[in-house]
Amino acid sequence: MTKAKICGVRSYENALMVAECGADLIGLNFYPESPRFIDREAAGDLVKRLRARLGDHCPVLVGVFVNESAGRVREAVASVALDYAQLSGDECPETLEELSGIAFKGIRPKTAEDALADVDRYANAITTDGRMPSLLLDAFNPKLYGGTGETTALEVALALRDVAPRLMLAGGLNPENVAERVRAIRPWGVDVASGVESGIPGFKDEDKVRAFIAQVRKAK
Repeated sequence: MTKAKICGVRSYENALMVAECGADLIGLNFYPESPRFIDREAAGDLVKRLRARLGDHCPVLVGVFVNESAGRVREAVASVALDYAQLSGDECPETLEELSGIAFKGIRPKTAEDALADVDRYANAITTDGRMPSLLLDAFNPKLYGGTGETTALEVALALRDVAPRLMLAGGLNPENVAERVRAIRPWGVDVASGVESGIPGFKDEDKVRAFIAQVRKAK
């Protein structure tokens, strides 16, 4: 079954709604320049309350980081009680290796050739943990680190599919197009942020979240 990750949640109430809609993973964005930024104190409170409420049924909780040191990422994962970290900046393979077992890399290649080069570059640090993706593929943007609403090129996704065993697809997904993208690419999981929002970045629309997850589940 394709995993559904709802990313950039900023409040406990919104996170609970997303969890109850059936999300497999929830992303919390710790990049200060993002409109979906959440600070550690607020994130820690959100995570504590969500785990207390849902127990073993709590979705996998992922912190999104951009160009932070391995030490700061590890400290944040521990202090907030996250499950994993997503590195969505320009981190080197050595940083990912230092976070072996708790982090995966988000990449934004321009071409299929660039995508395959990224796989080679990070090959030694790609996790084998089946609860998180091996790589997250987002749409190319020369200036922004994800959350753009831009669609990932199909040829890039297809090039990665056969070499990344647990590929998570991001970039321009929404309830209207996710089923088609899942059928065409067959990713391990899909990631959405702006595609399930109606207004303020970081606050998810329940109807859109439910529709998105329903479309992911029925895609064959």
